[in-house]
Amino acid sequence: MKLGQALLKEFLEDKVRLYNQPSFIENDPICIPHLFSKKEDIEISAFLMAIIAWGQRKSIIQNGQKLVKLMDFAPHDFIINAKKRDFKPFEKFVHRTFKGSDCQYFLYALKQLYTNKNGLEGLFKVYTNEKNVMPAIVRARKQFFAYKHLIRTEKHFSNPDSGSAAKRINMFLRWMVRKDKQGVDFGIWNTIQPKQLICPLDVHSGRVARKLGLLHRKQDDRKAAEELTNSLLALDANDPVKYDFALFGLGVNEKF
Repeated sequence: MKLGQALLKEFLEDKVRLYNQPSFIENDPICIPHLFSKKEDIEISAFLMAIIAWGQRKSIIQNGQKLVKLMDFAPHDFIINAKKRDFKPFEKFVHRTFKGSDCQYFLYALKQLYTNKNGLEGLFKVYTNEKNVMPAIVRARKQFFAYKHLIRTEKHFSNPDSGSAAKRINMFLRWMVRKDKQGVDFGIWNTIQPKQLICPLDVHSGRVARKLGLLHRKQDDRKAAEELTNSLLALDANDPVKYDFALFGLGVNEKF
C-alpha cells in the first residue's frame, strides 16, 4: 500500500486520532505510571515498565503491578530511602529473562541516580548539537552500569552502539517527552524536544512502515529506527513520534 505523501499523512493522522485516546491507557504498560501524579514516581515506574515491556501486555501489566506494590506504591520514596535489606524481596521477581538479580541492580542504580545525580531526566540529557536521542541513550546506558553488576543484566538496557533500535527505551522517552491534549503521554520532561525522539521500532511497526513505504531497510535495528523517524519527520517536523500510535494500532489491532 503506497500512498502519496499528502494522502499518507491524512491516513496516519486519522489513525493517530483513533488510537491516541485515554482508552488506550488501560491495556497498555503505560497504565502503571498513570497510577501516579508525582513526577519522580511517574518516571521511575515508567522506566521500569519500559524495561520489562516485552511479551504479552497482560503479563507485563501484572508484573508492573507487582513491582509498584513491592515499592509500597511510592517508587521515589522507596528508591531514595531503601536500605540493602529493602531490595531483598525483589530477588524473587521474574519477568521472562528479567530476573531478581537484574531487578535489584536496576533499583540500586536508580537509587544512585536520584540520591547523587539528577535522576532519570538528567541521565538522558541530549546535547544541543545532537539530532536525536540515540547518542544520549548510549551515554545513559554507560552511566547506568557504572556500578558493580552482573554482565547478564546489561542485556536489559539496549545499546544503540551495538545496532539496537532500543525500542523500549525510545518508548519510555516518548512517554516522558511528548505533549498533547489526549493525556496518554506525560510530557513531563523539557530537556528533550519531541522532534529529537526516535520512533519505537519492533516487528509490528516495522511491518506496517514497510507496507506504507516509510521504511526500506529490512532489519529492525538502529539504522531502520532512524530511517523510519526521518520519514515521519517529513510528515510532521515537530512531533514525528506521534505516528507511533498509528503504526502500533495498524499492526497490533488491525493486523495491517
